[in-house]
Amino acid sequence: MAKVRILTDRVANQIAAGEVIERPAAVVKELVENALDAGATRIEVEFRHGGRSLMRIEDNGHGMARDDALLALERHATSKIEAAADLDRLASYGFRGEALPSIASVSRFLMQTREAGSDTGTEVLVNGGKLVHVRECGRPVGTRMEVTHLFNSVPARRKFLKTDQTEAAHIVHCVRLYALACPGTAFTLIEDGRVVFRSPECATLGERIAEIFGRQTAESLVPLAAEEPGLRLHGLIGKPGIGRSTRHEMIVFVNARPVDSRTLNYALIESYHESLPKGRYPLAFVFFECDPAAVDVNVHPAKREVRFRSEPQVRSFVIRSVLQRLREMGETGMRKPETEDGNKSGDRNAETGDRKPAGEAGGTSIGGLSGEATIRKTDLPALVVSPLRALPGSGSPVSGFRPPVLSQHPQSAGGGAAAAPAWRFVGVAHGNYALFETAAGLVLLDRRAAHERVWFERLREQFRAGNVPSQRLLLPLPVELDPIASALLLDRLAFLNAHGFEIAEFGRNFFRIEAVPGWMEPADAEPFLRDLLGAFRDGSVPDRNTDLARDELARLASAKAVRLPDSVGESELRALVAHLFATRTPLTSPGGRPTFIELNHGELARRFQK
Repeated sequence: MAKVRILTDRVANQIAAGEVIERPAAVVKELVENALDAGATRIEVEFRHGGRSLMRIEDNGHGMARDDALLALERHATSKIEAAADLDRLASYGFRGEALPSIASVSRFLMQTREAGSDTGTEVLVNGGKLVHVRECGRPVGTRMEVTHLFNSVPARRKFLKTDQTEAAHIVHCVRLYALACPGTAFTLIEDGRVVFRSPECATLGERIAEIFGRQTAESLVPLAAEEPGLRLHGLIGKPGIGRSTRHEMIVFVNARPVDSRTLNYALIESYHESLPKGRYPLAFVFFECDPAAVDVNVHPAKREVRFRSEPQVRSFVIRSVLQRLREMGETGMRKPETEDGNKSGDRNAETGDRKPAGEAGGTSIGGLSGEATIRKTDLPALVVSPLRALPGSGSPVSGFRPPVLSQHPQSAGGGAAAAPAWRFVGVAHGNYALFETAAGLVLLDRRAAHERVWFERLREQFRAGNVPSQRLLLPLPVELDPIASALLLDRLAFLNAHGFEIAEFGRNFFRIEAVPGWMEPADAEPFLRDLLGAFRDGSVPDRNTDLARDELARLASAKAVRLPDSVGESELRALVAHLFATRTPLTSPGGRPTFIELNHGELARRFQK
């Protein structure tokens, strides 16, 4: 029978490292927090190969003496707290005293530090938890920490790391969070010798957001400030109608600590319920402040999750505050909200009721679907083409370009004629559902889902054939991105330019959209590009499998390409059914929604209790 024994410090540190140091970004997080707790006003972070080979964090904080530097490498040694009661009034990022010994136990760890008033600094080298040397060194006041060969003592952990690009994205995201949390501290981030961003000390949060996320993002935000007894909320939030497809730009801080709080996130989403369509997320950089005793930050090893003493009170306060600010903006009519498909609401065509952006000169139908899926008429004379499009004779391919056309006689995926089902048209319900009578019962057809399926298969075939028509813009559209999105776009420029786009780099984190695919309105180009980059960041558009990436691009494009008018006739709906059943998968939309549902006689009899 095994006897109970006390683990050695080395084993205990490696166990702790398994909880605290999940990936390279966790190392950067812990060391940046230590630098901020040390009063640093300048922090430089450098990493190579996604943090596997090198992570260097250098600051100008108050540094440490020789004895403190050695003591900091012992477990549960910290200068942040002394008694249990201090946990109720935390004013620092770190407090457990586990980070440094945990990091040193699974890497080659070098620390150089010097405090003010000391003539020399101290250098400590630890390799895999074993102290190699302690000696004097020369350096300015502050601390420099280098972590190399991460997980060299536990190679099994290295196998669980993702690709260098993924790990690098996590590190960049982590540094950005703390740069936002402390605008008064200058941050520099260097990846593989390339400066990702360099932000000097900023007087306001807005300046820091402009430095990191770009001026276009900063200009779409408005200030938020609200206060109640014991609670305070401030920061910047997006104007009504401005949303993103992911939550990457919905960032919350609790007492200046970046956290993942379901309470605060859902409160923000709920506040924008009437200002954004379903599936869109608000822009938000908000700071929530409360009594430290009212929030517990010691519920997760990484301290990213927090627990509030009164969750309903916090949630209702945030919702009230954000709703009040949104109502104030709504009263001034600052911006019309986006429609459900992510497009800005605009004027409607007088004949079809279809939305069209300003400057658009009418539309043309797809094959036999007259008035059913209206798109641009790009083969009109030059004077009536949207001013964003290049004029014929200017070297642009747009003058001879025609958008994807569905033939009058649709062909099935196998090349034979597709027989449309014998459905008798009855009418249209709620604008989007067509009702048909069949021999077996009734059918309800979702017009949008059906159109998306038709568009998806046509665009997918174009993408695979490499025959994607595009239209050059007379005035290129400028786009400013944050560093992560910029890196993602640079890595995928060739892919996008081969599928109808023409995007050129125009400076650090600046790009120009010079041409767009034929199915896209120029006004939709920037929002679609941002949504597509969000999908790349989430991994929903794969990097390595080009065929799957094309399919996902076609799926996103089909949702944007469809424009449904309010009114539609029987002939258009019959044509839509014919085209739908000519596709390979007529039963579902590209997103997996059913294109139609059927109620047979048995189901109808059951519903009416016959």
